[in-house]
Amino acid sequence: MSLYDIPLTTLDGKSATLAEHRGEVLLAVNVASKCGFTPQYEGLERLHETFAARGFAVLGFPCNQFLFQEKGSADEIAQFCSLTYGVTFPMFAKLNVRGRQQHPLYAELTKGDGRGGGVRWNFEKFLISRDGEVIAHWRSTTTPEDPAVTSAIEAALG
Repeated sequence: MSLYDIPLTTLDGKSATLAEHRGEVLLAVNVASKCGFTPQYEGLERLHETFAARGFAVLGFPCNQFLFQEKGSADEIAQFCSLTYGVTFPMFAKLNVRGRQQHPLYAELTKGDGRGGGVRWNFEKFLISRDGEVIAHWRSTTTPEDPAVTSAIEAALG
């Protein structure tokens, strides 16, 4: 199954897939509102704004698996992201990024060698090429502004 075929739900409850982003470079990030890394929303939004015109999008996937740092409802998450960080990039419904209930998207993102393995915490970043292949994975401590991230995005955009 392609990443583009995996059923998803948007934060406002609509059925979706990544097919609408086919041909774009994507940065999928598992996010949380009450995490020490939550201020990374600012950098993620800047990346989204900086590169969107070139065919890039950040995609946020709220997750409550790490110390219950995303307890809020979809409406609370949307309000927090919008009011606190001005988030305009697409956000999806809460999902599990690891374990027995791991969402199929994250099963695909984390499979294979050379990508750093499974998700360990909030705000891990997966860079997806225009053809739907995972080409990089960064842990939470790597900020959106890190030169490794921005240069990889630039290279993927061509």
